[in-house]
Amino acid sequence: MVPRYARPAMTAIWEPEAKYAIWFELEAHATEKLGELGVVPPSAAKALWDWWATNPKIDVEAIDAIEAVTKHDVIAFLTWVAENVGDEARFMHQGMTSSDVLDTTLAVQLDRAAAILLEDLDKLLAAIKTRAEEHKYTPTIGRSHGIHAEPVTFGLKMAEAYAEFSRCKERLEFARKEIATCAISGAVGTFANIDPSVEAYVAEKMGLSIEPVSTQVIPRDRHAMFFAVLGVIASSIERLAVEVRHLQRTEVLEAEEYFSPGQKGSSAMPHKRNPVLTENLTGLARVVRAAAVPAMENVALWHERDISHSSVERFFGPDATITLDFALARLTGVIEKLLVYPERMQKNLDRMGGLVHSQRVLLALTQAGVSREDAYRLVQRNAMKVWESDGQLSLLDLLKGDEEVTAALTPQQIEEKFDLDYHFKHVDTIFARVFG
Repeated sequence: MVPRYARPAMTAIWEPEAKYAIWFELEAHATEKLGELGVVPPSAAKALWDWWATNPKIDVEAIDAIEAVTKHDVIAFLTWVAENVGDEARFMHQGMTSSDVLDTTLAVQLDRAAAILLEDLDKLLAAIKTRAEEHKYTPTIGRSHGIHAEPVTFGLKMAEAYAEFSRCKERLEFARKEIATCAISGAVGTFANIDPSVEAYVAEKMGLSIEPVSTQVIPRDRHAMFFAVLGVIASSIERLAVEVRHLQRTEVLEAEEYFSPGQKGSSAMPHKRNPVLTENLTGLARVVRAAAVPAMENVALWHERDISHSSVERFFGPDATITLDFALARLTGVIEKLLVYPERMQKNLDRMGGLVHSQRVLLALTQAGVSREDAYRLVQRNAMKVWESDGQLSLLDLLKGDEEVTAALTPQQIEEKFDLDYHFKHVDTIFARVFG
Protein backbone atom coordinates (compact mmCIF):
# COMPACT_ATOMS: atom_id res chain seq x y z
CA MET A 1 0.00 0.00 0.00
CA VAL A 2 1.37 3.41 -1.03
CA PRO A 3 0.14 6.23 1.29
CA ARG A 4 -0.03 8.60 -1.69
CA TYR A 5 -2.90 6.54 -3.11
CA ALA A 6 -4.69 5.55 0.09
CA ARG A 7 -7.67 6.89 2.02
CA PRO A 8 -8.07 6.42 5.79
CA ALA A 9 -11.34 4.45 5.95
CA MET A 10 -10.20 1.76 3.55
CA THR A 11 -6.67 1.63 4.92
CA ALA A 12 -8.00 1.11 8.44
CA ILE A 13 -9.62 -2.19 7.41
CA TRP A 14 -6.19 -3.65 6.67
CA GLU A 15 -4.27 -2.34 9.68
CA PRO A 16 -2.87 -5.11 11.95
CA GLU A 17 -4.95 -3.82 14.86
CA ALA A 18 -8.16 -4.19 12.83
CA LYS A 19 -7.20 -7.70 11.74
CA TYR A 20 -6.44 -8.83 15.29
CA ALA A 21 -9.69 -7.30 16.53
CA ILE A 22 -11.60 -9.48 14.06
CA TRP A 23 -9.57 -12.50 15.14
CA PHE A 24 -10.55 -11.87 18.72
CA GLU A 25 -14.23 -11.46 17.92
CA LEU A 26 -14.29 -14.71 15.95
CA GLU A 27 -12.59 -16.62 18.75
CA ALA A 28 -14.77 -15.08 21.45
CA HIS A 29 -18.02 -15.75 19.57
CA ALA A 30 -16.97 -19.34 18.93
CA THR A 31 -16.06 -19.79 22.60
CA GLU A 32 -19.43 -18.32 23.56
CA LYS A 33 -21.30 -20.87 21.47
CA LEU A 34 -19.09 -23.69 22.72
CA GLY A 35 -20.06 -22.61 26.24
CA GLU A 36 -23.73 -22.87 25.34
CA LEU A 37 -23.11 -26.37 24.00
CA GLY A 38 -21.33 -27.38 27.21
CA VAL A 39 -18.03 -28.06 25.44
CA VAL A 40 -16.23 -25.37 27.45
CA PRO A 41 -17.22 -23.50 30.62
CA PRO A 42 -19.48 -20.49 29.95
CA SER A 43 -17.06 -18.51 32.11
CA ALA A 44 -14.44 -18.76 29.36
CA ALA A 45 -16.33 -16.52 26.94
CA LYS A 46 -17.24 -14.17 29.78
CA ALA A 47 -13.57 -13.79 30.70
CA LEU A 48 -12.72 -12.98 27.09
CA TRP A 49 -15.49 -10.41 26.67
CA ASP A 50 -14.83 -8.82 30.09
CA TRP A 51 -11.21 -8.31 29.13
CA TRP A 52 -12.21 -6.94 25.73
CA ALA A 53 -14.65 -4.52 27.35
CA THR A 54 -11.73 -2.78 29.02
CA ASN A 55 -10.73 -1.68 25.49
CA PRO A 56 -7.26 -3.17 25.59
CA LYS A 57 -4.72 -1.86 23.11
CA ILE A 58 -3.69 -4.61 20.77
CA ASP A 59 0.06 -4.86 21.15
CA VAL A 60 1.17 -5.65 17.63
CA GLU A 61 4.84 -5.56 18.59
CA ALA A 62 4.29 -8.09 21.37
CA ILE A 63 2.42 -10.44 19.01
CA ASP A 64 5.15 -10.05 16.41
CA ALA A 65 7.77 -10.89 19.04
CA ILE A 66 5.96 -14.12 19.93
CA GLU A 67 5.57 -14.98 16.23
CA ALA A 68 9.32 -14.55 15.77
CA VAL A 69 9.68 -17.57 18.04
CA THR A 70 6.60 -19.65 17.12
CA LYS A 71 6.79 -18.93 13.38
CA HIS A 72 2.98 -19.08 13.43
CA ASP A 73 0.80 -15.97 13.46
CA VAL A 74 -2.40 -17.45 14.90
CA ILE A 75 -0.55 -19.25 17.71
CA ALA A 76 1.30 -16.01 18.48
CA PHE A 77 -2.01 -14.16 18.77
CA LEU A 78 -3.60 -16.83 20.97
CA THR A 79 -0.53 -16.82 23.21
CA TRP A 80 -0.70 -13.04 23.60
CA VAL A 81 -4.41 -13.16 24.49
CA ALA A 82 -3.77 -15.92 27.01
CA GLU A 83 -1.03 -13.84 28.64
CA ASN A 84 -3.52 -11.02 29.12
CA VAL A 85 -6.75 -12.88 29.89
CA GLY A 86 -5.40 -15.68 32.05
CA ASP A 87 -6.32 -19.31 32.60
CA GLU A 88 -9.79 -19.14 30.96
CA ALA A 89 -8.14 -18.34 27.62
CA ARG A 90 -7.07 -21.97 27.28
CA PHE A 91 -10.59 -22.74 26.01
CA MET A 92 -10.16 -20.51 22.96
CA HIS A 93 -9.80 -22.15 19.55
CA GLN A 94 -11.37 -25.43 20.69
CA GLY A 95 -11.72 -27.67 17.64
CA MET A 96 -10.74 -24.85 15.28
CA THR A 97 -7.88 -24.54 12.83
CA SER A 98 -5.94 -21.49 11.71
CA SER A 99 -7.77 -21.20 8.41
CA ASP A 100 -11.05 -20.83 10.29
CA VAL A 101 -9.68 -17.59 11.69
CA LEU A 102 -7.68 -16.38 8.70
CA ASP A 103 -10.22 -17.08 5.98
CA THR A 104 -13.22 -15.79 7.89
CA THR A 105 -11.30 -12.66 8.82
CA LEU A 106 -10.41 -12.05 5.18
CA ALA A 107 -14.08 -12.46 4.32
CA VAL A 108 -14.99 -9.81 6.91
CA GLN A 109 -12.32 -7.45 5.57
CA LEU A 110 -13.39 -7.88 1.96
CA ASP A 111 -17.04 -7.43 2.92
CA ARG A 112 -16.20 -4.16 4.68
CA ALA A 113 -14.00 -3.06 1.78
CA ALA A 114 -16.83 -3.78 -0.65
CA ALA A 115 -19.17 -1.64 1.43
CA ILE A 116 -16.82 1.33 1.00
CA LEU A 117 -16.37 0.64 -2.71
CA LEU A 118 -20.14 0.54 -3.20
CA GLU A 119 -20.42 3.94 -1.50
CA ASP A 120 -17.69 5.18 -3.84
CA LEU A 121 -19.64 3.92 -6.84
CA ASP A 122 -22.80 5.64 -5.66
CA LYS A 123 -20.95 8.97 -5.45
CA LEU A 124 -19.41 8.45 -8.88
CA LEU A 125 -22.78 7.54 -10.41
CA ALA A 126 -24.34 10.68 -8.90
CA ALA A 127 -21.58 12.85 -10.38
CA ILE A 128 -21.91 11.25 -13.82
CA LYS A 129 -25.69 11.62 -13.80
CA THR A 130 -25.44 15.32 -12.98
CA ARG A 131 -23.11 15.94 -15.92
CA ALA A 132 -25.23 13.77 -18.22
CA GLU A 133 -28.34 15.77 -17.48
CA GLU A 134 -26.43 19.04 -17.78
CA HIS A 135 -25.20 18.15 -21.29
CA LYS A 136 -28.06 15.97 -22.46
CA TYR A 137 -28.37 17.93 -25.71
CA THR A 138 -24.86 19.39 -26.00
CA PRO A 139 -23.83 18.40 -29.56
CA THR A 140 -20.42 16.83 -30.06
CA ILE A 141 -18.84 14.59 -32.62
CA GLY A 142 -18.86 10.84 -32.21
CA ARG A 143 -15.63 9.18 -33.26
CA SER A 144 -14.84 5.70 -34.50
CA HIS A 145 -11.18 4.72 -34.90
CA GLY A 146 -10.46 8.23 -33.60
CA ILE A 147 -12.00 9.69 -36.78
CA HIS A 148 -15.11 11.87 -37.00
CA ALA A 149 -18.16 9.65 -37.45
CA GLU A 150 -21.62 11.10 -36.70
CA PRO A 151 -22.98 13.57 -34.13
CA VAL A 152 -23.76 12.50 -30.56
CA THR A 153 -24.23 14.55 -27.42
CA PHE A 154 -21.84 14.89 -24.51
CA GLY A 155 -24.73 13.82 -22.30
CA LEU A 156 -24.86 10.51 -24.16
CA LYS A 157 -21.16 9.99 -23.47
CA MET A 158 -21.91 10.45 -19.78
CA ALA A 159 -24.96 8.19 -20.03
CA GLU A 160 -22.71 5.45 -21.42
CA ALA A 161 -20.44 5.78 -18.41
CA TYR A 162 -23.41 5.78 -16.02
CA ALA A 163 -24.76 2.55 -17.50
CA GLU A 164 -21.34 0.93 -17.33
CA PHE A 165 -20.71 1.84 -13.70
CA SER A 166 -24.25 0.75 -12.83
CA ARG A 167 -23.28 -2.69 -14.12
CA CYS A 168 -20.09 -2.48 -12.09
CA LYS A 169 -22.13 -1.82 -8.98
CA GLU A 170 -24.40 -4.81 -9.63
CA ARG A 171 -21.40 -7.07 -10.13
CA LEU A 172 -19.75 -5.85 -6.93
CA GLU A 173 -22.94 -6.37 -4.94
CA PHE A 174 -23.02 -9.97 -6.13
CA ALA A 175 -19.29 -10.48 -5.51
CA ARG A 176 -19.65 -9.02 -2.02
CA LYS A 177 -22.44 -11.43 -1.20
CA GLU A 178 -20.40 -14.33 -2.53
CA ILE A 179 -17.21 -13.45 -0.66
CA ALA A 180 -18.87 -12.78 2.72
CA THR A 181 -18.72 -16.38 3.94
CA CYS A 182 -17.70 -17.92 7.24
CA ALA A 183 -15.80 -21.17 7.74
CA ILE A 184 -15.45 -22.58 11.28
CA SER A 185 -15.18 -26.24 10.36
CA GLY A 186 -11.88 -27.39 11.84
CA ALA A 187 -9.09 -29.43 10.30
CA VAL A 188 -9.85 -30.52 6.70
CA GLY A 189 -13.35 -29.05 7.07
CA THR A 190 -15.15 -32.09 8.53
CA PHE A 191 -16.43 -30.49 11.81
CA ALA A 192 -14.96 -33.54 13.58
CA ASN A 193 -13.95 -31.49 16.61
CA ILE A 194 -16.41 -28.60 16.45
CA ASP A 195 -20.16 -28.54 15.97
CA PRO A 196 -21.51 -26.89 12.77
CA SER A 197 -23.76 -24.75 14.96
CA VAL A 198 -20.65 -22.86 16.09
CA GLU A 199 -19.98 -21.85 12.50
CA ALA A 200 -23.59 -20.75 12.07
CA TYR A 201 -23.43 -18.73 15.29
CA VAL A 202 -20.19 -16.97 14.38
CA ALA A 203 -21.49 -16.29 10.85
CA GLU A 204 -24.62 -14.63 12.25
CA LYS A 205 -22.62 -12.50 14.68
CA MET A 206 -20.22 -11.35 11.99
CA GLY A 207 -22.87 -10.74 9.32
CA LEU A 208 -21.70 -13.55 7.06
CA SER A 209 -23.24 -16.58 5.39
CA ILE A 210 -21.86 -20.06 6.04
CA GLU A 211 -19.56 -21.83 3.62
CA PRO A 212 -21.36 -25.05 2.55
CA VAL A 213 -18.12 -27.02 2.29
CA SER A 214 -14.84 -25.43 3.23
CA THR A 215 -12.23 -28.25 2.96
CA GLN A 216 -10.35 -26.34 5.73
CA VAL A 217 -10.14 -23.24 3.53
CA ILE A 218 -12.88 -21.18 1.93
CA PRO A 219 -12.74 -22.12 -1.77
CA ARG A 220 -10.74 -19.52 -3.68
CA ASP A 221 -13.08 -19.33 -6.66
CA ARG A 222 -15.01 -16.86 -4.49
CA HIS A 223 -11.94 -14.66 -4.16
CA ALA A 224 -11.10 -15.00 -7.84
CA MET A 225 -14.56 -13.70 -8.71
CA PHE A 226 -14.26 -10.83 -6.24
CA PHE A 227 -10.92 -9.57 -7.53
CA ALA A 228 -11.94 -10.12 -11.14
CA VAL A 229 -14.87 -7.76 -10.51
CA LEU A 230 -12.49 -5.21 -9.00
CA GLY A 231 -10.41 -5.53 -12.17
CA VAL A 232 -13.44 -4.89 -14.36
CA ILE A 233 -14.33 -1.80 -12.32
CA ALA A 234 -10.75 -0.59 -12.75
CA SER A 235 -11.04 -1.10 -16.50
CA SER A 236 -14.24 0.96 -16.57
CA ILE A 237 -12.42 3.69 -14.66
CA GLU A 238 -9.67 3.62 -17.25
CA ARG A 239 -12.14 3.75 -20.14
CA LEU A 240 -13.67 6.98 -18.88
CA ALA A 241 -10.26 8.36 -17.94
CA VAL A 242 -8.93 7.69 -21.44
CA GLU A 243 -11.95 9.47 -22.94
CA VAL A 244 -11.16 12.56 -20.87
CA ARG A 245 -7.49 12.34 -21.84
CA HIS A 246 -8.37 12.29 -25.53
CA LEU A 247 -10.86 15.13 -25.18
CA GLN A 248 -8.17 17.24 -23.47
CA ARG A 249 -5.68 16.90 -26.33
CA THR A 250 -4.78 20.34 -27.72
CA GLU A 251 -6.17 19.47 -31.16
CA VAL A 252 -9.50 18.45 -29.61
CA LEU A 253 -9.89 20.37 -26.33
CA GLU A 254 -13.60 19.64 -25.89
CA ALA A 255 -13.19 18.98 -22.18
CA GLU A 256 -10.37 19.04 -19.67
CA GLU A 257 -9.53 18.36 -16.06
CA TYR A 258 -9.98 21.27 -13.68
CA PHE A 259 -6.74 23.25 -13.34
CA SER A 260 -6.58 24.81 -9.90
CA PRO A 261 -5.01 28.20 -9.06
CA GLY A 262 -1.31 27.74 -8.46
CA GLN A 263 -1.19 24.36 -10.17
CA LYS A 264 1.80 23.71 -12.42
CA GLY A 265 1.67 21.51 -15.52
CA SER A 266 5.35 21.17 -16.35
CA SER A 267 8.68 21.93 -14.73
CA ALA A 268 9.96 23.16 -18.11
CA MET A 269 6.96 24.58 -20.00
CA PRO A 270 4.77 27.06 -18.09
CA HIS A 271 1.95 26.83 -20.63
CA LYS A 272 1.17 23.15 -20.00
CA ARG A 273 -2.17 21.90 -18.61
CA ASN A 274 -1.78 18.14 -18.57
CA PRO A 275 -4.43 15.48 -17.85
CA VAL A 276 -2.42 14.20 -14.88
CA LEU A 277 -5.35 12.88 -12.86
CA THR A 278 -6.78 10.72 -15.62
CA GLU A 279 -3.31 9.52 -16.62
CA ASN A 280 -2.83 8.55 -13.00
CA LEU A 281 -6.14 6.66 -13.10
CA THR A 282 -4.93 4.67 -16.10
CA GLY A 283 -1.89 3.62 -14.08
CA LEU A 284 -3.90 2.78 -10.96
CA ALA A 285 -6.25 0.63 -13.03
CA ARG A 286 -3.27 -1.53 -13.96
CA VAL A 287 -2.45 -2.06 -10.30
CA VAL A 288 -5.99 -3.21 -9.48
CA ARG A 289 -6.19 -5.51 -12.51
CA ALA A 290 -2.88 -7.05 -11.49
CA ALA A 291 -4.70 -8.81 -8.63
CA ALA A 292 -7.05 -10.73 -10.92
CA VAL A 293 -4.58 -13.29 -12.29
CA PRO A 294 -2.98 -14.31 -8.96
CA ALA A 295 -6.47 -14.52 -7.45
CA MET A 296 -7.38 -17.00 -10.17
CA GLU A 297 -4.13 -18.89 -9.69
CA ASN A 298 -4.98 -19.22 -5.99
CA VAL A 299 -8.02 -21.35 -6.83
CA ALA A 300 -5.93 -24.48 -7.39
CA LEU A 301 -4.70 -25.47 -3.92
CA TRP A 302 -3.34 -28.89 -2.94
CA HIS A 303 -5.99 -31.27 -1.64
CA GLU A 304 -7.87 -29.83 1.36
CA ARG A 305 -5.42 -27.02 1.98
CA ASP A 306 -2.03 -25.47 1.35
CA ILE A 307 -0.81 -21.92 1.99
CA SER A 308 0.42 -20.95 -1.48
CA HIS A 309 -2.47 -18.47 -1.63
CA SER A 310 -1.73 -16.82 1.70
CA SER A 311 1.32 -14.70 0.89
CA VAL A 312 -0.27 -13.50 -2.36
CA GLU A 313 -3.48 -12.37 -0.64
CA ARG A 314 -1.54 -10.44 1.98
CA PHE A 315 -0.36 -8.24 -0.89
CA PHE A 316 -3.26 -7.87 -3.26
CA GLY A 317 -6.07 -7.91 -0.70
CA PRO A 318 -5.10 -4.52 0.71
CA ASP A 319 -3.46 -3.16 -2.46
CA ALA A 320 -6.38 -3.77 -4.82
CA THR A 321 -9.11 -2.50 -2.51
CA ILE A 322 -7.17 0.53 -1.26
CA THR A 323 -6.12 1.50 -4.80
CA LEU A 324 -9.60 1.07 -6.24
CA ASP A 325 -11.12 3.13 -3.42
CA PHE A 326 -8.70 5.95 -4.19
CA ALA A 327 -9.26 5.67 -7.94
CA LEU A 328 -13.05 5.83 -7.67
CA ALA A 329 -12.83 8.90 -5.44
CA ARG A 330 -10.37 10.56 -7.81
CA LEU A 331 -12.55 9.87 -10.85
CA THR A 332 -15.57 11.30 -9.04
CA GLY A 333 -13.63 14.50 -8.46
CA VAL A 334 -12.56 14.65 -12.09
CA ILE A 335 -16.15 14.33 -13.33
CA GLU A 336 -17.56 16.79 -10.81
CA LYS A 337 -15.02 19.47 -11.78
CA LEU A 338 -14.63 18.59 -15.45
CA LEU A 339 -14.44 21.66 -17.68
CA VAL A 340 -16.68 21.16 -20.71
CA TYR A 341 -16.45 23.37 -23.81
CA PRO A 342 -19.65 23.19 -25.95
CA GLU A 343 -18.42 25.87 -28.38
CA ARG A 344 -15.29 23.87 -29.12
CA MET A 345 -17.44 20.77 -29.60
CA GLN A 346 -19.55 22.62 -32.16
CA LYS A 347 -16.42 23.95 -33.87
CA ASN A 348 -15.05 20.42 -34.19
CA LEU A 349 -18.42 19.21 -35.48
CA ASP A 350 -18.30 21.81 -38.24
CA ARG A 351 -14.61 21.36 -38.99
CA MET A 352 -14.95 18.80 -41.79
CA GLY A 353 -17.40 20.65 -44.00
CA GLY A 354 -20.48 18.58 -43.20
CA LEU A 355 -18.96 15.14 -43.75
CA VAL A 356 -20.74 13.90 -40.63
CA HIS A 357 -24.03 13.92 -42.58
CA SER A 358 -22.83 11.62 -45.37
CA GLN A 359 -24.83 8.57 -44.26
CA ARG A 360 -28.14 10.43 -44.38
CA VAL A 361 -27.50 11.45 -47.99
CA LEU A 362 -26.49 7.88 -48.85
CA LEU A 363 -29.73 6.52 -47.42
CA ALA A 364 -31.82 9.21 -49.11
CA LEU A 365 -30.34 8.30 -52.50
CA THR A 366 -31.14 4.61 -52.03
CA GLN A 367 -34.68 5.51 -51.03
CA ALA A 368 -34.91 7.63 -54.19
CA GLY A 369 -34.17 4.59 -56.38
CA VAL A 370 -30.38 4.73 -56.68
CA SER A 371 -28.56 1.44 -56.03
CA ARG A 372 -26.57 1.34 -52.81
CA GLU A 373 -23.32 0.87 -54.72
CA ASP A 374 -23.97 3.94 -56.90
CA ALA A 375 -25.25 5.98 -53.96
CA TYR A 376 -22.09 5.19 -51.97
CA ARG A 377 -19.92 6.13 -54.99
CA LEU A 378 -21.70 9.46 -55.49
CA VAL A 379 -21.46 10.51 -51.86
CA GLN A 380 -17.92 9.27 -51.38
CA ARG A 381 -16.49 11.06 -54.43
CA ASN A 382 -17.78 14.37 -53.06
CA ALA A 383 -16.83 13.53 -49.48
CA MET A 384 -13.22 12.81 -50.47
CA LYS A 385 -12.93 16.26 -52.03
CA VAL A 386 -14.02 17.78 -48.72
CA TRP A 387 -11.66 15.49 -46.80
CA GLU A 388 -8.68 16.40 -48.97
CA SER A 389 -9.51 20.09 -48.60
CA ASP A 390 -9.34 19.66 -44.80
CA GLY A 391 -12.92 20.83 -44.52
CA GLN A 392 -12.47 23.97 -46.58
CA LEU A 393 -15.01 22.72 -49.12
CA SER A 394 -18.66 22.06 -48.20
CA LEU A 395 -20.18 18.62 -48.74
CA LEU A 396 -23.62 20.22 -49.04
CA ASP A 397 -22.47 22.57 -51.80
CA LEU A 398 -20.67 19.82 -53.70
CA LEU A 399 -23.68 17.49 -53.55
CA LYS A 400 -26.01 20.24 -54.73
CA GLY A 401 -23.65 20.79 -57.66
CA ASP A 402 -23.42 17.10 -58.59
CA GLU A 403 -25.78 16.39 -61.48
CA GLU A 404 -26.05 12.68 -60.69
CA VAL A 405 -27.05 13.47 -57.13
CA THR A 406 -29.54 16.18 -58.07
CA ALA A 407 -31.08 13.84 -60.62
CA ALA A 408 -32.35 11.84 -57.66
CA LEU A 409 -32.71 14.48 -54.91
CA THR A 410 -33.80 18.12 -55.01
CA PRO A 411 -31.55 20.74 -53.38
CA GLN A 412 -34.12 21.09 -50.60
CA GLN A 413 -34.11 17.33 -49.98
CA ILE A 414 -30.32 17.37 -49.77
CA GLU A 415 -30.34 20.29 -47.32
CA GLU A 416 -32.79 18.42 -45.08
CA LYS A 417 -30.17 15.72 -44.60
CA PHE A 418 -27.83 18.21 -42.92
CA ASP A 419 -30.09 18.84 -39.91
CA LEU A 420 -28.03 18.30 -36.74
CA ASP A 421 -31.05 17.84 -34.48
CA TYR A 422 -32.12 14.80 -36.50
CA HIS A 423 -29.41 12.79 -34.74
CA PHE A 424 -30.77 13.55 -31.29
CA LYS A 425 -34.40 12.55 -31.73
CA HIS A 426 -33.99 9.43 -29.56
CA VAL A 427 -31.85 10.93 -26.80
CA ASP A 428 -34.87 10.93 -24.46
CA THR A 429 -35.41 7.23 -25.15
CA ILE A 430 -31.81 6.39 -24.34
CA PHE A 431 -31.87 8.49 -21.16
CA ALA A 432 -35.06 6.75 -20.05
CA ARG A 433 -33.39 3.38 -20.52
CA VAL A 434 -30.28 4.42 -18.59
CA PHE A 435 -31.73 6.56 -15.82
CA GLY A 436 -35.23 5.11 -15.63
